[in-house]
Amino acid sequence: METTETVGTAPLSFTETALLELHRLRTDLGEDTGQFLRIGVKGGGCSGMSYLLAFDQKEENDNLYHFQNLNVIINKAHVMYVLGMQVDWINGLNNRGFVFENPNAKTTCGCGESFSV
Repeated sequence: METTETVGTAPLSFTETALLELHRLRTDLGEDTGQFLRIGVKGGGCSGMSYLLAFDQKEENDNLYHFQNLNVIINKAHVMYVLGMQVDWINGLNNRGFVFENPNAKTTCGCGESFSV
């Protein structure tokens, strides 16, 4: 039986603008209420690892967190890579998209979507 209990304090945070954009995306995409926002990392990118941000199903190795009516899942193995990270949304003339401010990143690429630890 799969548990959906929240695990302690969330290892990362979201700015208000990021939360607003995520709620807008979820509404616009018509995402099923059974979908969660997945935050994580994967191998690749010009600095070695890249961020993962997508709506997805909860899996056995995921921790569940709640942020203002948004259910967020993070694979237990990814928590150490996002610990202390802040997710922001930028909507400017030159840049538009999610920005990841990660205190664990030793180097980042110019686009801000990949990092190394």
